[in-house]
Amino acid sequence: MIATRFRPLVLLPALALLLQGQAMPPSPADIYGPLFGAVQEAQVFADGKTFADAVPRAAPPAIMAAYAREKPMGKAALTAFVRRHFTVRGETQTKPPLRERIRELWPILGRAPFAPVAGSSALGLDHGYVVPGDRFQEIYYWDSYFTMLGLKADGQAPLIEAMLADFVDLVERYGHIPNGTRTYYLSRSQPPFLALMMDLSDNRDPALAKRRLGALVREHDYWMAGAACLDASGACQHVVRMPDGSLLNRYWDARDTPRDESWREDRETAAKAAPRAAGVVQRDLRAAAESGWDFSSRWLADPMRLETIRTTDIVPVDLNSLLWISETRIAARAKAAGDTAMAQRFTELAARRKAAIDRYLWVAGEKRYADWDRAARRATNSRTAASLFPLFAGLASADQARAVAATTRATLVGEGGLRTTAIRSGQQWDAPNGWAPLQWIAVEGLGRYGEQALARDIARRWVATVARTYAETGKLLEKYDVEERRPGGGGEYPTQDGFGWTNGVTAAMLERWPDLGFNDQ
Repeated sequence: MIATRFRPLVLLPALALLLQGQAMPPSPADIYGPLFGAVQEAQVFADGKTFADAVPRAAPPAIMAAYAREKPMGKAALTAFVRRHFTVRGETQTKPPLRERIRELWPILGRAPFAPVAGSSALGLDHGYVVPGDRFQEIYYWDSYFTMLGLKADGQAPLIEAMLADFVDLVERYGHIPNGTRTYYLSRSQPPFLALMMDLSDNRDPALAKRRLGALVREHDYWMAGAACLDASGACQHVVRMPDGSLLNRYWDARDTPRDESWREDRETAAKAAPRAAGVVQRDLRAAAESGWDFSSRWLADPMRLETIRTTDIVPVDLNSLLWISETRIAARAKAAGDTAMAQRFTELAARRKAAIDRYLWVAGEKRYADWDRAARRATNSRTAASLFPLFAGLASADQARAVAATTRATLVGEGGLRTTAIRSGQQWDAPNGWAPLQWIAVEGLGRYGEQALARDIARRWVATVARTYAETGKLLEKYDVEERRPGGGGEYPTQDGFGWTNGVTAAMLERWPDLGFNDQ
């Protein structure tokens, strides 16, 4: 009998491990569960094996926590998420074009409604919203208007309506829109853009229009509440009595303690300011935060020393231009609703404000708008991008606008966009930094008065800076150095990336001028 020769059984490694009593290592589908399924279902990669072989850039639990937090939906958002968190074989990790990247970022920066955890600082919201990014993981007031410009350009009307609903809710809850949706922001607001946000809405429902008008009036009441407590000092809360008795507004905060979010820094600044009372300095720091320009030589007695801050002594041209817009919009909405008494009242308030702005905030001899210094009883010497707000609002005359355009061209236009001020102080709202909202204010304001060439030139310079930095870093940033065309510097914290208002303004500019030439970079 011929002996039979048997070939040894070769076991698959996983089966061998099982037979030896060892646990089988989890597969990518096991590890990444819902993320893995979403990527494969959306066909982010033509070959299903591509994602199965991807190498994570961070620990899987961290990636899954990010996935749960961001909730990317749809192929574009999932692709962006995978690009950030995995290295994929065969891909060079090339960046998508700038315009495409902005569209990818909306779902990443978007947040769902939520109820806050007891004891946390978060204020709950009942509708979806967009955050700026990085350290700013809550909705911010004036940021959101510029973010909405991009949402409008990208056809995100439902998200605009959701954010408007959140802001109306906040006014109804607190009497104003806080700086941001944290408890520690409730003592102040930010530049009032609510009326302009409403202009972006396509909803014409009469009941909603009535509710929105009520919110605008209540917000106006918040800014003007100090009129009832004016005394010999000439100022109370947000209201200032000018030398002729007319009323204008200032930035102010209901608290005079260190900001929760910058507690150590504020205490240190107040200590340097002695013998000035700490509460006075801390309120001025808070008021500057309400302005959005935190911080700038615009608010400083000595432009190189933050401890000389005196925000509450300044009557700012940007705030008063925005409140003039609010008054005119309330008048128009009241007229449309048939409330002639309210329409007449707010028309008169707007006319009084414009007269006061022309008298105190227009410096004819220097061809510029300026802030007013209550202590010195004269316009400040600061040359800043805030001087373009009256053009943005439409309250300047043709001659005033022409003069401001010439001054802007001579003093504030840098190689990569509009400088915030003409002073290098080391503060982030000074030269050489440029900021997206101020680029838009300038471009819109100049364009309104026929200065199209200068408006387009500022837009071209700005978008080129954003595009160049994106090409070099893969990021859209909070602020930029518009002299060197690189990430901006200065301030209390590192330059942030995300970034809501940069995305919004850049998208809106490229929507208006697609021939700027940066859509494919």
